[in-house]
Amino acid sequence: MKNLQINKSQTLLGHEGAVYALEKSNAPGRFFSGGSDRIVCQWCMDGITPPSALVNVGAIVYSIRLVQEKSLLLIGTSAGNLHVVDLIAGKEIRNLAHHRSGIFDIQYSIALDRIFTASGDGSVAMWRLSDLALIRNIQLCQEKVRSLSIHPAAPIIAAACGDGSIRLLDAENGTINQQFQAHGLSSNAVIYDPAGERLFSGGRDAHLNVWDASTYQNVRSIPAHNYAIYSFAFSPDHEVLASASRDKTVKLWNAQSFEIISRLDRENYDGHRNSVNKVLWLEHPSGLVSAGDDRAIMLWTM
Repeated sequence: MKNLQINKSQTLLGHEGAVYALEKSNAPGRFFSGGSDRIVCQWCMDGITPPSALVNVGAIVYSIRLVQEKSLLLIGTSAGNLHVVDLIAGKEIRNLAHHRSGIFDIQYSIALDRIFTASGDGSVAMWRLSDLALIRNIQLCQEKVRSLSIHPAAPIIAAACGDGSIRLLDAENGTINQQFQAHGLSSNAVIYDPAGERLFSGGRDAHLNVWDASTYQNVRSIPAHNYAIYSFAFSPDHEVLASASRDKTVKLWNAQSFEIISRLDRENYDGHRNSVNKVLWLEHPSGLVSAGDDRAIMLWTM
C-alpha cells in the first residue's frame, strides 16, 4: 500500500467562495458541492460536462446529505435552516427552521426513520425522516457540534463537540449514554469504520485519535496534521482513511495499521492553496474528492 500511485486528475472551479460541503449524487459519476456562495452545485466527473446549479438557499452551505432511498437532498446552512430538495421533482419542498446557528453535519437512518442535525448552537436535533417532523432537540454543550457518525451495526450516534468531548447518543431516543474527552481543544470530526470496530476522531489539536468502539478506550493518538482536522472519508474498499486539514493537506492513512500512506500537498501534488474543509470518496476511478477555502474542488486518482 505504501506504493500506492496517486495523481490529481482534475481541478474543478465554479464556486465563488470557499467550499465546505461535498456529497455523492443519486446519478453515477456525479456529486454535489456547496459553500459560501450559497449555491449547491452538481458536478460530473467526466471533465467535460459543466456544473449545474441545483438551488440557492440564501445562506452559506455547511452540510449536504443525500437520502438516496427517497431521492431527497438535505442541505444545512449557516442560518440554521434545513432545506429539503426533492431531486425527482427538482425543487425544494421544505425549509425547516429550528437551530439558532449553522448546521455543520447531517446524518440519517432509514431503519430508525431518523434524521440528525448537528449545530453551532451546541445541540443535535432528531427529526422523523418519513414526515420531517421534529422529534427532539438534545443540548450537548455550549460550543459547536461539528460532526456526527452513526454506528453501522448499533443504534448509537457519536457527536464531536466543541468542548473537546465526544458524546454517544442513543439513536432511537436521543439519550446521552456516554461522554469522554477526546481532544485537548475542539473535537471536529468523527467517523466509525465500516465494520463498527473503531471510531476515528480529529480535532483542533491536529491529532487523529482511534477509539475501540466496544469500550471507547483510546487505541492510538497520532499527531496527524499541523493544524485542525476537519473531515474524514473511507475508501470504498475500507482500506484507506482520508483526512482533511486546515494545514492545506489531505492525508491518506492505512485504516488497519494507522500508518501514513501519502500527504497530498501543494508542493508535491499541486494540491490546495488553503484550508481543506471536506473529503468525499466515491465509487469512481477518480474517487477521492477534496474541497477547500481556495474555491477549488480536486479529484484524485489512486
